[in-house]
Amino acid sequence: MTALLRLKDVSAGYVADIDIVRGVNVSVAAAAITGLVGLNGAGKSTLMKAICGFLRPKAGAIEFDGVDITGIAPHHVIDRGIWYIPQESSLFNYMSVEDNLSLPLEHLTRRGDVSRAEFYRRIADMFEKFPLLKPRRQAKAGDLSGGQQKMVEFAKAYLVRPRLCLIDEPGIGLAPKVAEEVYQWIDLFAAERMAILLVDHNVRRVVKMSAYIYVLSLGQITAEGRPQAFEGDLHEQVKAWLGINF
Repeated sequence: MTALLRLKDVSAGYVADIDIVRGVNVSVAAAAITGLVGLNGAGKSTLMKAICGFLRPKAGAIEFDGVDITGIAPHHVIDRGIWYIPQESSLFNYMSVEDNLSLPLEHLTRRGDVSRAEFYRRIADMFEKFPLLKPRRQAKAGDLSGGQQKMVEFAKAYLVRPRLCLIDEPGIGLAPKVAEEVYQWIDLFAAERMAILLVDHNVRRVVKMSAYIYVLSLGQITAEGRPQAFEGDLHEQVKAWLGINF
C-alpha cells in the first residue's frame, strides 16, 4: 500500500530540552486504517499535535502525499485534506449543532472545493448516516451529552471527507454502548476510503480494525507490524509494556 503520510525521525516536546517523542518513524497508508497504541503518557497525542501543526517538531520531517508539511499552520494542514478528531470536544458550545457541522463545509465551498449542490447533498447524506443529530440540529452543542458531542465531531469529519483523518482515543470517557458506535463510525470512514490514523489504548480493537499497527512506549516505537503479528500472544516486549494479560 502507498504511504500517504510519513513521519521521519520525528522528535517533539513542549519544553526546550525535553522530548516527549524521540526519533519516531511512522507511515500511514492511503485508504487504510493504521493503528497507534500506547499507555497514557506514551506520546500519542503529542505525535498527533505535531502532525496537525499545533506543535512544531524539534527534529525530523512530516510528509503528506510526498510534500513536506513539517510545522505548517493548522489551517493549512486542514486545507491539504487532513482532519483531526481530538479526545476532547472541539465544538463551539454556544453555536447550534447545525452551525458547528456546517462551518468547515462552508469553508470548502468558499474555496471552490465543494459546490453548493454538493454542500446540500453532503448535509442530507450526513443526516442519513447520523440520524440522531437531525432532531437536535438546532440545539446548542454545549447542551449535548458527551456521546452526542462525539457524534457531532465524527459527523463534521464525515462532511469534510478528508483524505486523512487522525482519530485520538475516540471511545475514552464514553459509555460502552456509545463507544461501540464510535468504532462503527470509523468503519464508515474506512468505507469512504479515508486514510485513518487511529490512536487508542484498546489494543484488541486496534488490531481488529487496522491494516498495520505501531506500539508507542515512552516516546519511541517499540513494536510494529501487520495484525497477524499481534494475534494470539503478543510479542513479549509489548505484553510486558502494556501490563495486560490476554
